Amino acid sequence: MIIGVPKEIKDHESRVGLVPGGVHALVEAGHKPLVERSAGLGSAILDQEYEEAGAELAASAAEVWQRSEMVVKVKEPQPSEYPFLRQGLVLFTYLHLVPLPELTQTLLDRKVTAIGYETIQEADGSLPLLTPMSEVAGRMSIQVGAQYLERTYGGRGILLGGVPGVPAAEVLILGGGTVGLNAAKMAVGTGARVTIVDKSMPKMRFLDDIFGNQISTLYSNYLNIAEAVRTADLVIGGVLIAGAAAPRLLTRKMVGTMKKGSVFVDVSIDQGGCAETVHATTHTDPVFEVDGVIHYCVTNMPAAVPRTSTFALTNATFPYVFKLAGDRLERALENSPPLARGVNTYRGFVTHPGVAESQGRPLRALASVM
Repeated sequence: MIIGVPKEIKDHESRVGLVPGGVHALVEAGHKPLVERSAGLGSAILDQEYEEAGAELAASAAEVWQRSEMVVKVKEPQPSEYPFLRQGLVLFTYLHLVPLPELTQTLLDRKVTAIGYETIQEADGSLPLLTPMSEVAGRMSIQVGAQYLERTYGGRGILLGGVPGVPAAEVLILGGGTVGLNAAKMAVGTGARVTIVDKSMPKMRFLDDIFGNQISTLYSNYLNIAEAVRTADLVIGGVLIAGAAAPRLLTRKMVGTMKKGSVFVDVSIDQGGCAETVHATTHTDPVFEVDGVIHYCVTNMPAAVPRTSTFALTNATFPYVFKLAGDRLERALENSPPLARGVNTYRGFVTHPGVAESQGRPLRALASVM
């Protein structure tokens, strides 16, 4: 199989879909990786490393898209890449289609089989290809929040951990999943006072067991969240429903009660965000204010640390790339239920329930159209 790796073009996106180790394994198995020149430079991977691993270097993105049977990316196709989408192509990348109806329609019109990293789901409900980037984004959320709490960046001028004689900052984390857990690790490490909100009692018991009295847990309901955000200096949005729109836990009214110069980092913005006041931002223009509250809503946070993120991501994605290349599409989907659950569009049909429901589109079971 010819497996294409184009250079990412989303704002400040410096990750890459395959690393030289993966290229070498694919070549050994008889496949033909085709990598766009300079695709890995943002992650400090040289073209020479890809060539030495056995990849063919392509002079342009157009060549990669046109020649490849499967394209492996990091982020969803950007509008300038839409013309490259075509019938029969397998696209394997983060899709996050919920807030992107135009891209969804293009994938349907072009009859592309689009498999989203974020919707590949194991039998136990885990999301193995979302987890590594959620770990990165969760940890980054505290770094970002600490920066924007500085007065230089428009914040209240608060140090997360405080100092002797001065209280530490109040950090509120919405969601106790992978993002929340990793945000809590970082926040606790700074000495901040941390509260995690979730609706799962088993999850809260788990968090209480591992953090002990270093955090507080709070059951998720409107009144509890409304009270907690009033006193918070930094709020992290880390809620997720796989493949579907994130629930809007933070209302416009709640934001209006927050301290001026406090910060809200919405990691769930890829799925539409968990506050009524959010809209997607970029690394070039990352923040905006609502009622004096700084909102950071960058949709590709891990791109800020591409070397770490690329290797963490490809460690998780490569086994699925290898399976798709070796078994070919239909056989791979038949043999791997997690892969099948990851299919968002298949030859003109929406096959993922979350995408269909959020966009009001008809849903077709994958088994019925394969």
